Amino acid sequence: MTNEIAHPMVEFPDVSATTELVHISATQAGAVTVTMNRPQRRNAFNDDLISALREAFDTLAGAEGVRVIFIRGAGGTFSAGADLDWMRAAIDRTESENRADAMELAKMLKALHDLPALTVALVEGGAYGGGGGLAAACDLAVATADAKFSFSEVKLGLVAATISPYVIEALGPRQARALFATARIFDAHFAERCGLISEVVADAAALHAAARRIAHEMIAAAPGAVEASKKLVAEVAGRVIDRDLMELTAHRIAAARVGDEGQEGVRAFLERRKAAWAE
Repeated sequence: MTNEIAHPMVEFPDVSATTELVHISATQAGAVTVTMNRPQRRNAFNDDLISALREAFDTLAGAEGVRVIFIRGAGGTFSAGADLDWMRAAIDRTESENRADAMELAKMLKALHDLPALTVALVEGGAYGGGGGLAAACDLAVATADAKFSFSEVKLGLVAATISPYVIEALGPRQARALFATARIFDAHFAERCGLISEVVADAAALHAAARRIAHEMIAAAPGAVEASKKLVAEVAGRVIDRDLMELTAHRIAAARVGDEGQEGVRAFLERRKAAWAE
C-alpha cells in the first residue's frame, strides 16, 4: 500500500512502515491513521504485528507535519490481545526467550507513548489484554458504546506486566489492581468512568465523526507546543511542588514565549488572525 500523504508539509522518511499487517494513511492536514490489519484474528498481537506497529511508530516519530495519529483495528475489532499461536509458542520458550519477546511489546508501547503528536485510540468491538494496553498508551481513547474490555491475564496464570505502566497511568493503582486481579469484562461506559476511555460514542459512524472532529481541533494546536505539553506532563506528574518544580515550569513557559511558535501564536492572537500552523 502506498503512502497516501500528498502535502508538502508532510514527509514520511520510510514508507515501508506500511505493510500487510499495518496500514498507514493520512490526510493533507496531517491526520494519520494507523490500522492494525489482522481482522481474521481480531487484530490479536503476535511477533509480526508488534514489529510492524513498532516500525510504524518509529516512522511517525520522525515525520514532518503529523498533527494527530489515530490507532484502529480493521474489521470492527480494536484488538483481541494476544494471538493464540503466539501464546502457544511462549509455552516452549525459556524465561530468557520470553523476556526478549516481552521486551519487543514493551518497546512498541513505549514508541507509541512517546510519539510527539497527539495519539488517539479508536476502539470498537473489543480491546482485551494488550489491546487495552495499546489504548491506554494513547493520549486519548474514543470507544463505541458496545465495545468491551478486559485484562484477563490472571485467568491464564499470567500478569498484565508489559502494559501495566500505561494502564496504571490511565486508571490509577487501585482501579488497576481491581481490574487486573478480577479479569472482569467491562463496557465502554465503565471504561470511561475509570479513565481508560476518554469518550463514548454511539456507533462506528459516530466514531469516525469523532475522529474528524479531533483532527479538526488539532489544526489550531501548534505541533511543537503539543509535543512540549506532552513532555511537560511526564516531567511534572507525581512531583512535589517545590522550588525546583517551580523553576522548571517557569523555564518551560519562558522558553515557549520566546520560541518561534510562541511568538507567532501570540502575535496572531493579538492581530486577530490565524497562526501559521492553523492555515
